[in-house]
Amino acid sequence: MSADVRSWDPAAGPRSLDAFVRRENFPVASRLLPVRRRGHLLAVYRFARFVDDIGDRAPPHERLAYLDAVEEDLRRLYSGGMPKLPPVLSLADAVHVHGIPSRPFERLIQANRQDQVVSRYETFDELQEYCVLSAEPVGHIVLYLFGAATPDRFVLSDRICTALQIIEHCQDVGEDHRRGRVYLPQEDLRRFGCTDRDLSCRVTPTRLRGVLALQARRARRLLDEGAPLVGLLPGLARPAVAGYVAGGRAALASLERRRYDVLCDTPRPARVRLAAEWARALKGS
Repeated sequence: MSADVRSWDPAAGPRSLDAFVRRENFPVASRLLPVRRRGHLLAVYRFARFVDDIGDRAPPHERLAYLDAVEEDLRRLYSGGMPKLPPVLSLADAVHVHGIPSRPFERLIQANRQDQVVSRYETFDELQEYCVLSAEPVGHIVLYLFGAATPDRFVLSDRICTALQIIEHCQDVGEDHRRGRVYLPQEDLRRFGCTDRDLSCRVTPTRLRGVLALQARRARRLLDEGAPLVGLLPGLARPAVAGYVAGGRAALASLERRRYDVLCDTPRPARVRLAAEWARALKGS
């Protein structure tokens, strides 16, 4: 490998994989799914988290080399070799059973490369272009896992996944800013009169709440546009993807209930609201 990423242990950080799973807005891998399918979803999540951890928490001067090493190991997997990194090796069964192409995984790696050189986005359109790398691939992989990967479904999935990414950016404004990144569009921040100082307050200023409410409306529109995907899915894919839509809607409800104060404490979906939204998504409303 070009860099020995194995020498860096993300598990030594403050949060384990289980902690990240619990932190997500949506059910990553429902316990209603068969054990093997659930294991495949968790393997994909583990890989995505590993790549994100490198982009966020590895020594800054090592990050690009580590990401190159992960991509090299991914190529090893797809060429029939034995991967050296556990998060890549854990993908092997899912990749072979479901015929998942390498491109979605490569795009997740590219998103984290971009994070090392781009810390701000001028417009919402530019942010959506970033989501093509950071969010949309996850939806494509999920559709492959359920044998439901078709171009028309990809289009709807892209809207759901982009919405979920935008919602997460709203929730994590403070954390992202401490890492030197601002995912809220710069033109929107200027429009509402926000400065960098507003992103580091203990209580979210009113003008910043306006920016967050705007992003939330955009995310809700994208979720609503993508939600018909649930009704187009077969078998177990339907409740799984309904859970993702439900998680996004429940997270938006939490943001609204807290009046978009994300700097005091991160708003997370209430379980009761998540269950209600899950039922709603399954009904197709």
